[in-house]
Amino acid sequence: MTARPPLAASPLSLVCPAGTPAALDAALEAGADAVYCGFADATNARNFPGLNFSHKEMRAAVDRTHRAGRGLYIAINTFPRAGEEETWHQAVDAAAEAGADAVILADLGLLSYAQATHPALRLHLSVQAAASTPEAIRYLAQAFGVQRVVLPRVLTLAEVTALTAAVAPVETEVFAFGGMCVMAEGRCQLSSYVTGQSPNTHGVCSPPAAVQFRREAGGDISARLNDITIDRHAAGSPAGYPTLCKGRFRANGTTGYLFEEPTSLNAADHIPGLIAGGVRALKIEGRQRGRAYVTRVVGEFRRAIDAAVAGGFRMPDLASEMEGGRATAGAYDRRWR
Repeated sequence: MTARPPLAASPLSLVCPAGTPAALDAALEAGADAVYCGFADATNARNFPGLNFSHKEMRAAVDRTHRAGRGLYIAINTFPRAGEEETWHQAVDAAAEAGADAVILADLGLLSYAQATHPALRLHLSVQAAASTPEAIRYLAQAFGVQRVVLPRVLTLAEVTALTAAVAPVETEVFAFGGMCVMAEGRCQLSSYVTGQSPNTHGVCSPPAAVQFRREAGGDISARLNDITIDRHAAGSPAGYPTLCKGRFRANGTTGYLFEEPTSLNAADHIPGLIAGGVRALKIEGRQRGRAYVTRVVGEFRRAIDAAVAGGFRMPDLASEMEGGRATAGAYDRRWR
């Protein structure tokens, strides 16, 4: 791995996904200031087979990240199921033992546990907590010692800037690339309704065991969750992963997106505005993505941030990485103006 010093002097830290040790190495090599990971269980919201880290792997990941001069955050961002709190408590304990630079939590009980049990452990508030008012953020900082809050993806740039000023010295972090959740973070019940598993408590949105792709008469491909058709794609066209909130349905004689049209998030052109607004960290979504994706996206954002700090910003070229969202990068601009 090529050692790269951290950009401590940069006003905007680049926080990047690492769903596997290979993706972690890719993020560090491409210029991440910090990476975020999860344990291989229901305590994180990307609990898919083949992803995430065992406790032993996480300790090695922290060591590798620190040797490169970067930070590592552990996402424990789901909500404990009743009677199973010990699993989540053990995850917080393991994060502290591994030497994580911060844990990313959403649940108030976990915030309380972490503060009381590991007072030196830095606490970041997950986007799953959906904190979007100064009063909520100030309360969480005063009650639990939260030092950074990851803001919901539905806020405008003006709202982000106003919140950042209102809650200082609490830091703000915003997502800038990847999946755009169309449901309010931490509030989605659609997956649980159809599959019995929720991203909020099990860490899986539309679990793979419930996903089916079928070729229909005529060649079309239908995407299903537990035999419920979520979308239908013409033969040869891209077929996205079927999630209920991004599905197309026929209702009252009309076929379309019942909840909201799927959108991929790209706020790269707002990097200068985010710096000016005092945002402390910019986050890339995609712990379920492979090494090539991480290398490409992180590298482009690294160059864009460095150029913006130097006064010569240019928009990253990431059109091909947006294709999975079935929308253009500009679709999200409406929410950031």
